[in-house]
Amino acid sequence: MSYRKLGRSSGQRRAFFRGIVTALLKNGRIETTEPKAKELKSIVEKMITLGKQGDLAAIRQASAYILEESVVKDLFENISKKYADRQGGYTRIIKVGTRRGDAASMVIVELV
Repeated sequence: MSYRKLGRSSGQRRAFFRGIVTALLKNGRIETTEPKAKELKSIVEKMITLGKQGDLAAIRQASAYILEESVVKDLFENISKKYADRQGGYTRIIKVGTRRGDAASMVIVELV
């Protein structure tokens, strides 16, 4: 699913993205580095598309990826309804500068 390695093994990378996708859908916005945000965007868009489908198979696919059941429920009941008339572009990436310790490019990822 991911093309950037981000200095992690495949298992670590999958676990990281499962956690960060859950956090974004739960809170609505998060701050992270730019390469992570670019990968995150495509995964979140796919999860919202599953939410818009709304059938049992989509619920099971989303439940297999998202860590918290309450977030899955919110995705299918509230978040997907908000984007019912939208054909994609559910997330926004806003650059906020560089991180002090290692000068990494930091961004805010939020649901539109």
